[in-house]
Amino acid sequence: MLLAIIVEGKNDRSRLRRLLDENVGILCSYGTPGTESLARLKKKIGDIPVFIFTDNDPSGKKIRALLSDTFPDAEQMYTRRGYAGVEGTPEEYLIQQLEKAGLEEYIIYPSPALPSITE
Repeated sequence: MLLAIIVEGKNDRSRLRRLLDENVGILCSYGTPGTESLARLKKKIGDIPVFIFTDNDPSGKKIRALLSDTFPDAEQMYTRRGYAGVEGTPEEYLIQQLEKAGLEEYIIYPSPALPSITE
């Protein structure tokens, strides 16, 4: 694991896993993390770069604040208000946020749709 992205839950992790190679660890806070959960995340991540990608809702903002206290140097990534969290965000927007964070080398870009052949 060369870097870590912390998301809220397993559906968020699954959504991002399809877009990122195996060098990126995608870890879950599983909701609002307590002291022990934060300590486990800190130990697991160690000194590698950390990115926080939570939903743009009150719960996501609370989780982001707790994670930011634990990982003060973490890069912040955001979903757009109105999307159903990271798991409900369109891939194109997720890719834009990953690129904005400088993670292009880790992105697995979807294959462009092949044009249909009609006779």
